[in-house]
Amino acid sequence: MKKATIKDVARVAQVSVASVSRALNRQGGVTAETVERIRAAARQLRYIPDNAARSLITRRTHTVGALLPDLYGEFFSELIRGIDLAARARGLQLLVSSSHDGLEDASAAMRAMLGRVDGMLILSPWVDQAFLEANLPGDLPTVLMNSPVEGGEHDVINIDNRGGAHAMTEHLLRKAGHPTVTFIAGPAGNYDSVQRELGYRQAMAEFAPKAAVDVVAGSFTEESGYHAGRELLARKQRPRAVFAANDMMAVGCLYAFKEAGLQVPQDIALAGFDDIPIARYLTPSLSTVSVHIAELGRNALERLAVQLDGHERSHTTDTLGCAVVIRHTCGAS
Repeated sequence: MKKATIKDVARVAQVSVASVSRALNRQGGVTAETVERIRAAARQLRYIPDNAARSLITRRTHTVGALLPDLYGEFFSELIRGIDLAARARGLQLLVSSSHDGLEDASAAMRAMLGRVDGMLILSPWVDQAFLEANLPGDLPTVLMNSPVEGGEHDVINIDNRGGAHAMTEHLLRKAGHPTVTFIAGPAGNYDSVQRELGYRQAMAEFAPKAAVDVVAGSFTEESGYHAGRELLARKQRPRAVFAANDMMAVGCLYAFKEAGLQVPQDIALAGFDDIPIARYLTPSLSTVSVHIAELGRNALERLAVQLDGHERSHTTDTLGCAVVIRHTCGAS
């Protein structure tokens, strides 16, 4: 059977080819009644737009790329959801890749997207200004998320990691009344991890200056949180309050505590960071720092869309605020 063309759709719908193009590309300028007639004709003819041909004409793929450090876990699921919902609202498709194996992996993933996307969203602990200059065309619209690269050629949207960690540590010390707080850190060199640890250390210096800073290594995974929890329980004197640098580690840590027969928060208090969806449904529910993860993705996509519409990059860095969310694991409202 011969493949239907846009001219066939126009003939059956009794409209111009331009009207078919505007209706199917959601560009406006066509009445709702006409749009429905065109879509009905397209369904009848089983017409599928030739995106490759359209891209040659418009030099647009109507696709955006997202480079993330990983695709596993609720944080990235929520982030992708926020990006995708905003992209679909603008008629854009989303191409996602990861860079969890380091600089070479990030470079390969980014280069594989070039020519296939109209713009890039990048969240990666491996990315700095030198990396961007080496791997990214200077004219490609790009927005960075949670990035130490500031004041350069790209728009940046960050989370207030340091402020959020400071606020949670202050809550555990001052409102919950714990004499000290143990911190489970994220991966070494990771921007989020570094900023959250700085917030913890700053709050400890301000509100518990005589207490020792106590940092345990982690890697943002449930498994690392579980092992950190086991390590803390093996001490002669276990801590009274633990603050994990993300919720996934807090989940693993909570399991270790419950496995050992401890009551949370009666025997040991616990808090996390990110407010992933499952946090409120744990038993007991997890106190955490709310990041509004989907909003981060939506804001980044909308900032990128402004560039795609032909506007110049603003070269600004925006910071999204965090909020302490107190549930049952930290022992104080």
